[in-house]
Amino acid sequence: MSRLRVYARIARVLVVVALGLTMAGVFGLFERLGIAHSMVRRQRWSRFFMARLGNALPFRVTVHGELPKAPMLWVSNHVSWTDIPLLGMLTPLSFLSKAEVRTWPVAGWLAAKAGSLFIRRGSGDSQLIRKQMTRHLAQEHPLLMFPEGTTTDGRSLRTFHGRLLSAAIDSEVKLQPVAIRYLRDGELDSLAPFIGDDDLLSHLMRLFANDRGEVEIHLLKPIACEGRERAALAFEAQQAVQKALFGEVAKPAEPRRTGELIAA
Repeated sequence: MSRLRVYARIARVLVVVALGLTMAGVFGLFERLGIAHSMVRRQRWSRFFMARLGNALPFRVTVHGELPKAPMLWVSNHVSWTDIPLLGMLTPLSFLSKAEVRTWPVAGWLAAKAGSLFIRRGSGDSQLIRKQMTRHLAQEHPLLMFPEGTTTDGRSLRTFHGRLLSAAIDSEVKLQPVAIRYLRDGELDSLAPFIGDDDLLSHLMRLFANDRGEVEIHLLKPIACEGRERAALAFEAQQAVQKALFGEVAKPAEPRRTGELIAA
């Protein structure tokens, strides 16, 4: 692919990012003027932005399953930063993110203005974020988290950690398991994963220097949380995603209740 076409693709993404900055700037101005904006409005505008960013990325997206009609806690496997716009364009959502994202240039500011919740790993503030998540869900605002706590290369699934799933139990909403898979020429895509010491610019250059990849998003059967243990919920969601991605369920094991990592 010619360099000119690659740069044209990147320019399109930058135009969309500029749109997002403008939208976030308007929200910031209103905040300074004391004009409140509801989370519903923030989520709608976030979806508007995510849809345009997702369309600017070099992927063809196929969605399997039905979008939930009620607010839920979405739990998904995590392969790349592109998961966020590709999932965020499906419906108005907020995201649970690691605290470091808030300090990222541009992306952190956009995430904060869009209503993201941030958590610091190992900081002991899991109870605080759990209360924030519970309040968020109880107010009927959908929320998405990545319970693996990190990205993978898409060839395996890590343990789903259940500590923060208590928010779904407390707010009496269901879990919406989601499986996202990247393919290229019928095989698992090796370009899409954003792992290790990879940097965003290099990752973008690799993506845009190649033809479009395929993305499958599977919206799986919601899981009722009432009267359930969080570790059992995490394990059931992990099994559902494992089966959708690889056609097999995770090996039976006793769900962990202690020493769990906090998802980000």
